[in-house]
Amino acid sequence: MSFFAKSNDSGIVLTSRIRFARNIDGMPFPQALSDSASRKVIDDVYSALLKSSINEVKNLKLFNLKDMDKLNMMAMAERHVISRDLIENFQRAAVILDDDEKISIMLNEEDHIRLQVMYKGLMLKEAFEDANRIDDAIEENITYAFDAKFGYLTSCPTNVGTGMRASVMLHLPALTYTKNINNILNTVSQVGMTIRGLYGEGSNALGNIYQVSNQVTLGLSEEEIINSLIAVTKKIVDQEEKARELMAQKRSIALEDDVYRSLGLLKFARTLDTNECLNLISKVRLGVEMGIIKEVDIKKLNELITLIQPATLQLVDKRELESKDRDVVRAKIVRESLK
Repeated sequence: MSFFAKSNDSGIVLTSRIRFARNIDGMPFPQALSDSASRKVIDDVYSALLKSSINEVKNLKLFNLKDMDKLNMMAMAERHVISRDLIENFQRAAVILDDDEKISIMLNEEDHIRLQVMYKGLMLKEAFEDANRIDDAIEENITYAFDAKFGYLTSCPTNVGTGMRASVMLHLPALTYTKNINNILNTVSQVGMTIRGLYGEGSNALGNIYQVSNQVTLGLSEEEIINSLIAVTKKIVDQEEKARELMAQKRSIALEDDVYRSLGLLKFARTLDTNECLNLISKVRLGVEMGIIKEVDIKKLNELITLIQPATLQLVDKRELESKDRDVVRAKIVRESLK
């Protein structure tokens, strides 16, 4: 599944995600679990879901990471289905997925349960409603670690409280191009949000893609967190749209030249590393959305974001590759997609 999609806000909001951190009462956190206890967490959670009658769990399937090869695990991380932390604990970890990977339940990551629901576009409330129903289904048969004062108890203190992280993925090329992105970063941090790169904490904003999420989980309700993030997101979208309008009014030769040069490199380059490719795709995507480029299907650009990732392209090519060889295969995949 590609996690990028044209939405009702001109494609600026790529995805919305709700994630719950939960732990089973009376059991040590995953870092201190034995192999048998880890297995029990996996079996108990999956069994609790199978007993539920809600529609969201009908197509869920369990995957034990120890039964998967590393490339497939890394490709799942590139699609934001699992985290790299889960891969680090692959011998004791598992993930429960639905067919289109909208629902992902990681087991034995930092917490016993990391339940996430991801939607295309700005759909935080819808994602929360789904996640809440699944969470309730698990809790029908499992007792969570919960404190009347502090809320849900989690391995990391920053998740104590609601245990919820709400996040949106944003494509902000115009704000980057006009050098206004730093103002946005400062504003976001001042209102209790945090902004990260494409792959969350510790990652860079490759391809002008940013992840905005709540910092505070304690002392606020889920509704307050979601409403606050929606308000912040709409303000950022508004600023990005204004930056695009300003660029459109000027329609400078420099902008058109930059966009078309980027398209030319994607169409004809023989080697492309991941960072360069993502940045070129970002510029071309902006050109398409601004009407500068009309001959490129934005769906292909969205698909390429996932296809050109290191593990995914090796799965496509059906062989493990060294870095330089991946750059060659990446360029080939892009050229063929944009023919």
